[in-house]
This record gives sequence, C-alpha cells and structure tokens, in this order.
Amino acid sequence: MTTGFFWDERCFWHHGGNYAGMMPVGGWVQPTHGGLPEDPETKRRLKNLITVTGLAEGLRMRGAAPATRADLLRVHPAHYLDAFKALSDEAGGELGLRAPFGPGGFEIAALSTGLVKGALSAVLTGDLDNAYALSRPPGHHCLPDQPNGFCLFNNIAVAIEAAKAAGQATRFAVLDWDVHHGNGTEAVFYDRADVFTISLHQDRNYPLNTGHFADQGQRDGTGFNLNIPLPAGTGHNGYLKAMERLALPAIRAFRPDVLIIACGFDAAANDPLGRMLATADTFGTMTGRVMELAADICEGRLVIAHEGGYSETYVPFCGHRVLEVMADSDVHAPDPMADAFAQRQPDARFEAYFDTLLDEMVAQFQLPGQ
Repeated sequence: MTTGFFWDERCFWHHGGNYAGMMPVGGWVQPTHGGLPEDPETKRRLKNLITVTGLAEGLRMRGAAPATRADLLRVHPAHYLDAFKALSDEAGGELGLRAPFGPGGFEIAALSTGLVKGALSAVLTGDLDNAYALSRPPGHHCLPDQPNGFCLFNNIAVAIEAAKAAGQATRFAVLDWDVHHGNGTEAVFYDRADVFTISLHQDRNYPLNTGHFADQGQRDGTGFNLNIPLPAGTGHNGYLKAMERLALPAIRAFRPDVLIIACGFDAAANDPLGRMLATADTFGTMTGRVMELAADICEGRLVIAHEGGYSETYVPFCGHRVLEVMADSDVHAPDPMADAFAQRQPDARFEAYFDTLLDEMVAQFQLPGQ
C-alpha cells in the first residue's frame, strides 16, 4: 500500500486574530494564551508523532504547490480573492465569521488548499494508492464568497474542481466526519449530481442553522446531499452504526470515482468543541470501513483532508491511528486515553434511543439513483 502524507511547515505558521476560544476579546472577555482553538500544535504534534514512532518511514512524505488563482476561481469569486489578498498583504484581519488571518494568510491558505489538490491528483493519477493531506487552515466551513469557522478556502471543493478540469475524474463522494456540519462543501455542490456530499456531525453544534437531515440537495442535486445529525454523546458504536446503515450504503449506491474524507478529530471524547465521545479507535475503524468500500467500488482511491480537532494532546493519536490503517502498518501508537474513554460510552437506554433515531433517518432517505 503506497500512502502519501502531504504537509508543509508553513501551514503551521497560520495564525488568527485576538480571540479567546470562540469569543472575540473585548469587554469582559479576557485574552487567553492560546487564542483560537484552531491551534497549529494539533497538526504539528501529529506530524511529530508519526515521525518519532517511525510510521513516517513507511509513508510517502510530500509537499505540494499552492493552489493557483485559476484553481481558486473555480470555487471562489474574484471579489473575495481580491479582498482576501489585499488584507493579507497588509496586517491581516477578518472577512467572515470566526476566520481571522495574519499577514501572508492568503498564501498559507492557498498552500493548504494545494496540499489537498496535490493529494487528490496523486491518487487519481495512480501515483499513490491513498493519501492524507495535513491541511491547515481547514476548509469545510468556507462558503464560495465568505470564510467561516477557521476556514479561508474550501480546500476539498477546489481540489475536486481542479481534478475535474484536468479530466482526472467525474464523480466524487465527500464524507465529512468532523463534529461540525460541513456547510461550506454542502453549499458549493448543493445543486449538483456529480459530487455526493455526506456530513456526520453533532446536531446543532456549528453552524447552528445548517446540517438538517431534510436538506438533501436541490434541482439537479436533489438526493445527492446527506446530513446525518447525531445527538451529543453518540459514542463509538453510534458512529459505526451511522456509517454502516446510512453513509456507506449511500456511497456504494453513488459509486464515485474517488472517495474523499473531510477528517476532523473534534468528535473525540475530550475535544473542547464537541460532545461526541469518539475515540482514536472510532476514527481508525471508520477509516478501515471506508477503505473496504473504496476497494470495492473505486479501486481503493481514497483521500483524507484534515479539518478540525482541538485537543492538541489527543488529535495526534487519532491521526496516527487513521494513518496506521491507511498504510496497513504494524507501527502502532497506543491510545493513552483508551481505558478512560471506554468508560464514558453511552448506556443501553441511549443506545435504544439512538437506534430509533437512526431507523427514522434510514426510512426517510432514498439512496442516490434509486
């Protein structure tokens, strides 16, 4: 198995404005040491962990060229790119909602997008079997004309459009298991049938007004968007049930040329921005199920793009587990929180409630093309 790992130190240099967690500093909001939850250490420590365990030795470690203006224009209008570049060339600032950037932020965001574009191209051309892009800043909240939720360009959408323009593929499935709804990716492809978007997320976490199960696409895209809003506390078994009963059958019915994962680790049990009780094993098991499906329907073509995840101590173990599975590696980093998180999983009453909720969604969703 040839697994690529796309990263660049400069992506860790992206920084935001004067925030304390999710709150702008001012009035009675005291500054914090870390500022934004979207901190470079979550990603840097993942790269460090795969290096010190030796897992990196079995990966194809690569960089990639930044996304070009032509790449970005396929998703983002010129007026947004121009405003972003002008502010980036000065002192930085903020153009949207909770998506600040410093001087040079435009170039770093284009580099992050380029990592995803490079990973997707390498898999579609057969250079790699699968690939992981350690993209920062993330992308799945970014709308075409407005940055949102730490996201400045929609990395996956730009990569998809570049692959289409190059004639590398025509049908794409995007499975987003970040704890927050992938509203930006949904918005880009909501009326199209060539990109099937699926989001498993904590119900009404962020954004508060998107991610509803009833939102299933419009016009040509009707039936090609699937939101799976999960109740807080869903846990390991719940995530696997949602995958097995809804997400994976829908992808199988769609039969994409390649499967792309918007991979946030903020559904982990100790994440400050989620309440979902997932573990490193949850992400590893979901990766394994996705790889089995990809092997069956699209010759194993799989790309994972890093999104959220805000526990700098635990994200590295989640990411390491995913990469172990992707590369079919014997190098293992034991989960230091496995025993504690196993004791926090939902009880039988919650499991019964969750099964009923999932039954209702399964009954109401029509698989693509059926």
